[in-house]
Amino acid sequence: MLRYIYGQDLCHFPLLRDTMFRDRADQFKRRLGWDVHVNAAGEERDEYDEINPLYVIWQKADGTHGGSMRFLPTTGDTMVNDHFLFLTDGVRIESPFIWECTRFCLAPGADRQVTAALTLGAGEIMEEFHLKHFVGVFDPRMERIYSLMGLKPDVLGRSGEGREAVGVGLWEMHEDVFVPTLEKAGIDRETSKRWFHDAFDHPFVEDRRAIA
Repeated sequence: MLRYIYGQDLCHFPLLRDTMFRDRADQFKRRLGWDVHVNAAGEERDEYDEINPLYVIWQKADGTHGGSMRFLPTTGDTMVNDHFLFLTDGVRIESPFIWECTRFCLAPGADRQVTAALTLGAGEIMEEFHLKHFVGVFDPRMERIYSLMGLKPDVLGRSGEGREAVGVGLWEMHEDVFVPTLEKAGIDRETSKRWFHDAFDHPFVEDRRAIA
C-alpha cells in the first residue's frame, strides 16, 4: 500500500523508516555510486530529511520499504535551489504551487508496479495539494522512468553527456495519465484516494497540508 508520511512522523513507522533509509544507501551509494553519506546504521540521510519533508512510500506486505520519494515545497530549502542553480542559469524555482521531488528509490527486487504506484502517489499529492508542477533534478535513468510512466518533463537546463548527464525540469500529472498508471499499479482510484485521506486521519498527524 501507499503511505504518505511527514518526516516528523516516521518515528511511528520504525520498520518502514529504517528499511527506507537503508534501501536508499544501497541504491544511491552502492549501486549508483553517488557521493552520499551513509551513517553507522547503514542509512543514507541528508539535511533535507531533517526539515520535515513529505514521503510517499510503498509499504510491502511485511511492513518494509518497497519504494519511496521525498517532497518539499520550493518556498523553503530545496536541493534544486541550493545545489543546482547552475542548471537554471541562477534562476531559483520558488512557488507555492511547485514542490520538489527527490530521492526516488526502489527496494531491491521492486518491479514496475511499485514505480507506477509511486507515480500515482505523486499525482494524488499534486491534485490534493492543488499544485501545478513538481521540479526535480534527474539523470538519464530517471528520465527513462518518467517516459515509462507517460510523463515528459519540461526541461529547464542540462549539463554533461551520457551517464554523467544531469538535468532539471518541471513535470505534472495530467488526468489522462492516471488511467494507465492505475492499470500498471493494479490499483483502483477509490483505493488510491482512500490511502491518501487515511494518511491524514491518524491522531498524530495534524493537517499539515496548509503549507501548500
